Amino acid sequence: MSDPDELLRIEGIRKTFPGVIALDGVDFDLRRGEVHVLLGENGAGKSTLIKMLSGAYRPDAGRILVGGEEVRIHSAQDSERLGIATIYQEFNLVPELTVAENIFLGRQPRRFGMIDRRTMEADAEALLARVGVNVSPRARVRELGIARLQMVEIAKALSLDARVLIMDEPTAVLTSEEVDKLFAIVRALREDGVGVVFITHHLEEIAALGDRVTVIRDGRSVGQVPAATPEDDLVRLMVGRSIEQQYPRERADTGAALLTVDGLTRDGVFHDVSFRVHAGEVVGIAGLVGAGRTEVVRAVFGADPYDKGDVRVAGAPLRRHDVNAALTAGIGLVPEDRKGQGLVLDASVEENLGLVTLRSATRAGLVDRKAQHRAAERIAGQLGVRMAGLGQHVRTLSGGNQQKVVIGKWLLADTKVLILDEPTRGIDVGAKVEIYQLINELTAQGAAVLMISSDLPEVLGMSDRVLVMAQGRIAGELAADEATQDAVMALAVSTPTAPTTETEAARGH
Repeated sequence: MSDPDELLRIEGIRKTFPGVIALDGVDFDLRRGEVHVLLGENGAGKSTLIKMLSGAYRPDAGRILVGGEEVRIHSAQDSERLGIATIYQEFNLVPELTVAENIFLGRQPRRFGMIDRRTMEADAEALLARVGVNVSPRARVRELGIARLQMVEIAKALSLDARVLIMDEPTAVLTSEEVDKLFAIVRALREDGVGVVFITHHLEEIAALGDRVTVIRDGRSVGQVPAATPEDDLVRLMVGRSIEQQYPRERADTGAALLTVDGLTRDGVFHDVSFRVHAGEVVGIAGLVGAGRTEVVRAVFGADPYDKGDVRVAGAPLRRHDVNAALTAGIGLVPEDRKGQGLVLDASVEENLGLVTLRSATRAGLVDRKAQHRAAERIAGQLGVRMAGLGQHVRTLSGGNQQKVVIGKWLLADTKVLILDEPTRGIDVGAKVEIYQLINELTAQGAAVLMISSDLPEVLGMSDRVLVMAQGRIAGELAADEATQDAVMALAVSTPTAPTTETEAARGH
């Protein structure tokens, strides 16, 4: 007899793609009123599993049972009809439509054959109130920030009266305050009897929210443990080995300033930003969401304009708002949005790795494809990119492997100054350590690294110095030995004043 509290059961699920076994006999179950964490490295098979539950993929073997009955899920409509709602890491919303239109897309209430906007907006307002977000149902989705988009996705799931809610990396782009709010909503859903499948790479969230954990490694379920299991044991289950040091920063000898930024200003966005990054050094930029961190580094790279100030690379002035000039000078940018700005998703791994060096590999209009292939092969091997081959479309790689490709193209370009904007967002602990080791290798070779991260332990663990931004200004600078979470947060919530003579002198640190 089936357990009356069991909402979902997966038995022996197998899924293959050409040259790749994505899942190989995975078992998983979800009970009413529990948060069951699905844990695993990037590429372990988590995304494939949830795509089968949402109707995007069909299993090659195994069974899916909902409420004790075996089901076939062939489409998103099948999934919704069974009471399963999925919130993906990349939001599934239409920017030009209103919040209410997005919540009820394809299911709009009608009256006399016409869409009943009054009812739709009233129902949307009630759902938004339930998730505790203060946003008008008539607001356009494109006008909303990341945290509100997340809440709209949850409201959309609630509108389906879902019994099973799948959340894929829901905290990846949220501040700590927004995470607390999200957790309160998830706990309320749990009290209402909803079963939540929660995917996260933040191990500290597991004990705070979860009830049970199923670990997937290399396409197989390798263990089911209580959420209170120590983090070291979870890591060992995930990666098959222990990780001795989570932030393995190896200090290098520093040299001359490779990147100098003086008085950078963009009216209404950031003001009088000045700093230096030396050869062999990692400088972290911390601050709250909206402090201006990403906007500053995009201006340095030439992707966005600025009104005043000066950028120099190895002492030479850099032409403003000119990406080609930045590339020529040896600046590389790994952007916050790797899929939208860092990759050509429908191109191959090899083509993406060669994007930056394509021009230098071209002679008389012809690309030296053999040299590009050899270089791509070398860097993919060095980075340990998990793939079927260099010809695999980068869209089909896991998030961690996509990030390795984004970083790899800059390594091939012999970059002097590498700017990393949220370099490990949505990446498992094993892949994070691999990326940190790459940072160590770059600085040991004399490169300079400028790193933005909303993950404070990451900033503190991997930076030689930490710059803290608040309200578009540099609020302060902390050396590695004086940078603590409390010190950083105190600066992040401060109200910076215009630079003093003492501050000006500190710029040459």
